[in-house]
Amino acid sequence: MANAKTPAKTAKKKAAPSSGMGEGNTQLEKFFHDCLKDIYWAEKHLTKALPKMMKAATTDELKTAIETHIEQTVGQIGRLEQVFEIVGKKAQAKKCEAMEGLIKEGESIIEETEDGSMTRDVGIIMAAQKVEHYEIATYGGLVSLARTLGMDDAAELLEQTLEEEKQTDAGLTEIAENNINWEAEQEDETEEEE
Repeated sequence: MANAKTPAKTAKKKAAPSSGMGEGNTQLEKFFHDCLKDIYWAEKHLTKALPKMMKAATTDELKTAIETHIEQTVGQIGRLEQVFEIVGKKAQAKKCEAMEGLIKEGESIIEETEDGSMTRDVGIIMAAQKVEHYEIATYGGLVSLARTLGMDDAAELLEQTLEEEKQTDAGLTEIAENNINWEAEQEDETEEEE
């Protein structure tokens, strides 16, 4: 009996890529849609969290990087809405526990570091990179799932966002390594000497 079901499922999965779009009712398609709702919530909440990080940042370079990412995030939300449309679903958000935790961690870093310090900027960069790494993992998985499901148009949109997230992560590393980490280390030495 189990063998009789397996070929039907296999045939159904193989049919989706050639049709360009799945039927919307396989377990994988439901999972894909659920993941879209999750990252949609995450991106919308980042548009509220990132301005707080920008305001708390010390250096103009970090403030500018965060401001750029706010603009990108708005565009990424628009792309996600296009993906929902492509898959024939209403754009809906489902609470993303992971992003909620990462945002809370970023808020704690701001509360626990000295205003105007390079150490605060180091913390903000690390918090932002944790967010980026979560997004990179999510969008990477979504691109792969979209391709598996034969949703090439959706995959292309998600791939654009994935590349932006990778660029943002690399930019944050560059900012940290250019001066901020070193200057923060100097703050520690100064405080210990006093």
